[in-house]
Amino acid sequence: MSSSAQGIPGLPDLTHPIELVQFGTQALKASLLLVFLIVALGIAIALISFSLRRSQPEQLIFIGEWAIRYSQLLQGLQHLTLILVLLVPGFFLCSTLSNRYHYWEQARVAQVAESVAGEKLEQFAPQIRYSIQEPYSYNTQVNGKIVKVNETRQINRFLTLAGSQIQVKLDQSVDVPGRSSIYQANYTADYKVINQLKDINNFFFEALPPNGYTLLASYKVERDGTRLQQTNPGDYGFPFQLQPGEETTFRVTYQAQGGPRWVYSAAGQLLSNFSLTAIANFAPADFASGVVPNEIKVNGGSTQFTWKFDDNVSVKNPFGVFTNTEPIRYTGIIPRLLLLAPAIFLWWILLLYLSLPMSFKNIAIAASIFFACLLTLTYLTRLINPQLAWTLISIILLILTWGLGASRRASLAAIVATIAGAVLPIFGLLVPFSGLTLSLAGLLSAVWLAVRHWYGWYSLHPEDQRLQVQKNAKD
Repeated sequence: MSSSAQGIPGLPDLTHPIELVQFGTQALKASLLLVFLIVALGIAIALISFSLRRSQPEQLIFIGEWAIRYSQLLQGLQHLTLILVLLVPGFFLCSTLSNRYHYWEQARVAQVAESVAGEKLEQFAPQIRYSIQEPYSYNTQVNGKIVKVNETRQINRFLTLAGSQIQVKLDQSVDVPGRSSIYQANYTADYKVINQLKDINNFFFEALPPNGYTLLASYKVERDGTRLQQTNPGDYGFPFQLQPGEETTFRVTYQAQGGPRWVYSAAGQLLSNFSLTAIANFAPADFASGVVPNEIKVNGGSTQFTWKFDDNVSVKNPFGVFTNTEPIRYTGIIPRLLLLAPAIFLWWILLLYLSLPMSFKNIAIAASIFFACLLTLTYLTRLINPQLAWTLISIILLILTWGLGASRRASLAAIVATIAGAVLPIFGLLVPFSGLTLSLAGLLSAVWLAVRHWYGWYSLHPEDQRLQVQKNAKD
């Protein structure tokens, strides 16, 4: 796996034991501090009451007012504590999911990149090598004098292929441990050679096997129907004689395994009367290196690519066939959404508090549903489009939110608060126009609160409030 396929640096992850212990220690310290502040406030009220014991009227007024405020404070702290208890684990859950999802995305990108630009079967065009004697001169010193020496040396030159007719059949094996896929190539090529030189008739036909193979079988080179034998193991140069003006044909065949790509490289040569037909017996297959085939035929699960060059043409990049993969979209969207999810949760809970009376049990259930929906979204988006996944999940969320209300008006208020505070903000983070969608969600929230509290257009009737309070008490 690529070293870049790692989680987000510095992000809390509850799958790491050290971070889990640190989180528990910090949570315990914060809880003790909150308890200390509450007890200290109670002691302060008791001391003030004791100091005013001689002034009975003032003491009664003071104790009464502070008792009411202290009771309200304790009740508010209970709700605040519940929200914090739900929010903090929810944040660490979201951060862990974000980290895991980022890791999964990076691993997927690395796997696709490896299949596209990693190992490959690369077949090089054969070379027709011959040697000539070339004169050269150099200066040397003999008995203290500079002497010019004229000699000859042997250098290698190469003859251009007169024609290439190549056919390769490719099959793919995907059930290979530790590999994305392996190609099985059945290669057959006919090369025409014409001796256009006047005084050279000794040549070497150098046909190297494909680079990057894991198994090479049935490698065979034939000249005009006669098989040529290798003189040395690993030496793929075959000597032959060809008189000036004559022509001959070589056939190269083999079966190889490797991959997961197959490409043909001209190795800097000019291609003349060239034809390459690559038959990929798998789908989806596509051509590699940007050299567009002259013809593409699709027959069921097989695709045939044909390249033809009649005149001399220079092809710098290797070209061939690889397994096409679907483009990886929506990377980074889910991790960003998960990091912002606790803030969305707070906004949604605030809208619910301002829309209808809420009990402890309802808050706990709503939080559980919210984070369960996020958990479902995280893993469902690995299979389907994120927008479609959230649309399906939001329908379930709205159906469950209807149960928060004890009456039809209260349920509709919960639905509107959920749409403005949860459904639209999360959907806005999944679409390209996030700013516009989040702005609409904020505007809808503000309009709903103004209509609900300032204008009283959708206020709960006393009967609806009584039913809601009874429902909360029953819960």
